Amino acid sequence: MEHLERKIEALIFSSDKPVSIQEITQVLVKNSNGEDFIETHLIENAINHLINQYADARFSFQLYKTGGGYQFLSKSEFHPLIATLLNIRSNKNLSLAALETISIVAYKQPVTKSEIESIRGVNCDYTLNKLLEKGLVDIKGRAATPGRPLLYATSETFMNYFGINSADDLPKLTDLHTEESNSIGESTD
Repeated sequence: MEHLERKIEALIFSSDKPVSIQEITQVLVKNSNGEDFIETHLIENAINHLINQYADARFSFQLYKTGGGYQFLSKSEFHPLIATLLNIRSNKNLSLAALETISIVAYKQPVTKSEIESIRGVNCDYTLNKLLEKGLVDIKGRAATPGRPLLYATSETFMNYFGINSADDLPKLTDLHTEESNSIGESTD
């Protein structure tokens, strides 16, 4: 019975949507080494035992009957914590424009908006504002040039986001450069 429970547990755990008893039965029959029939009541008993086991306060998730099947879901007292994680992760997605802009800021810091636009060749108002909102870029002061434009640099959040301790930990530009070849075929040395 315990072996059957572990199989059912693995099937439900690995699915991103509820798994029905019929699906569990089909999978178990197809993987049964010659046995053609698995009694539904044994599967139901195993599921009920798993439901009771995961209802224990030691677990942060529980086995729920939902959507015509069974699914592991977090317990409600952990929803605010999980919502925070999901919010943080959703804020981590950066567009190609944002990645280009933050790369320029990281390697040229402190840098003005006009310098960034000169390198990228496009207006970067929106992108810089988004990077400021996400806390990946900070305003570090004003340049001593006419008009006193703002100076941008990477933030502590940037360091955490990319898992580095300082701008010195960034890959060297020479390490990123690859020579392109305009020839076809093997070179003859």
